[in-house]
Amino acid sequence: MATGIVLRAFRKRILPSFSSRIFASPFNSRSISTLVLAEHEGSSLKIQSLSAVTAAKSLSKDNSISLLLAGSGPGLHEAAAQAASCDPSVSEVLVADSDEFSYPLAEPWAKLVQLVQQKGGYSHVMATSGSFGKNIMPRAAALLDVSPVTDVTEISEPHLFVRPIYAGNALCTVRYTGVGPCLLTVRATSFPVIPITSDTKSNEASISQVDLSTFGEDTVGKSRYVKHTAQDVERPDLGSARVVVTGGRALKSAENFKMIEKLAEKLGAAVGATRAAVDAGYVPNDLQVGQTGKIVAPELYMAFGVSGAIQHLAGMRDSKVIVAVNKDADAPIFQVADYGLVGDIFDLIPELLEKLPDKK
Repeated sequence: MATGIVLRAFRKRILPSFSSRIFASPFNSRSISTLVLAEHEGSSLKIQSLSAVTAAKSLSKDNSISLLLAGSGPGLHEAAAQAASCDPSVSEVLVADSDEFSYPLAEPWAKLVQLVQQKGGYSHVMATSGSFGKNIMPRAAALLDVSPVTDVTEISEPHLFVRPIYAGNALCTVRYTGVGPCLLTVRATSFPVIPITSDTKSNEASISQVDLSTFGEDTVGKSRYVKHTAQDVERPDLGSARVVVTGGRALKSAENFKMIEKLAEKLGAAVGATRAAVDAGYVPNDLQVGQTGKIVAPELYMAFGVSGAIQHLAGMRDSKVIVAVNKDADAPIFQVADYGLVGDIFDLIPELLEKLPDKK
């Protein structure tokens, strides 16, 4: 049947490869110490923060890594306890407990980074290239009077980095030559988390409270927290899912987009969307994949009705296996796809839903 190639692609998806990305570094002029801005949701440390730790380990074998967590309430301290045992390379967990950090607004967080950096004198300050890091790091860099290096995909030396340009069509090697700390954001998908052995808990890092007595309240915030909305679904997180099913504008309506959600449910996959689908109101913008959305690199990426605009390809071109379904045989998405199927998605998606077994 027409859907056979798509089914074979799903069955043959490759398993995760946790190869180390640690590089030797000749940098010896000063000791390397890194402050990693860690995210937590409730009492759990986000997987993206562990990717930042992996990236920090690439700076130097003797790198001293400190994790910075901020928030308020008991969930913060539970997340700190988890962070202390997340990786043996983490030497210290810094906790800033204040109502100022109940929500990740740029102003208080950037001032916190400045405060901790001035006290700790770190050579590097790092965060992932998600909405959290993109929101905080530019303001923190301005307060510290340094120029940040953004969206790093490879660390060659402590001050030598590789980052994509032109929507991922070219790679640029950047050397940081500033005199202050090196601030950088890294792509979480480029630094996969390495499994930790069972004896990690014996190497738990110390947990220290950040002294906020000098954290001035004279700063006038230019943003305020309004509300937080989240979909009440049990699907995997889009940024870290092993399988992603994405729909484009060709689905024509929010009602039709539910076919993508049903398919994702059968595959145990996350749901993604193109910017055109988001702008049309089919799905919320937190599902957007692309240059101005989320960067994903799953084991299997399935694109239905996605033309393959350069902005979208920038967010998913690192996927291990790409499956494209589109009725236009000349769609650019087929140039990067490992498997391509030319056909009407309104015929093929129902057929896939019928043939795929329900998720157990």
